Amino acid sequence: MPKCPKCQKEVYFAERKTSLGKDWHSGCLRCAKCNKTLTPGQHAERDDQPYCNVPCYAALFGPKGFGHGGTESHTFRN
Repeated sequence: MPKCPKCQKEVYFAERKTSLGKDWHSGCLRCAKCNKTLTPGQHAERDDQPYCNVPCYAALFGPKGFGHGGTESHTFRN
C-alpha cells in the first residue's frame, strides 16, 4: 500500500489523488505556501513540494521585477 508523502499514512484506493508521481490523500495535496487544496495536474512542483500555479509558484520562483510574478515578487532596493 503506498504512503502519502505529506502525512506518511497509507493511501487507500478510494481516497487516492495521484500527482507528482505519488499517491496523496485528497486533504494532503495542498499548496506548500498558501495551503490551498490542489487538483492533480493543475499545479506546479519544486523540491518535491506542490504549489498552486498562481499566485504562489509564480511569486516564489517566477521572474522578478515589474509586471512579472505578482506583487510578492517585487523587490525594492535602496
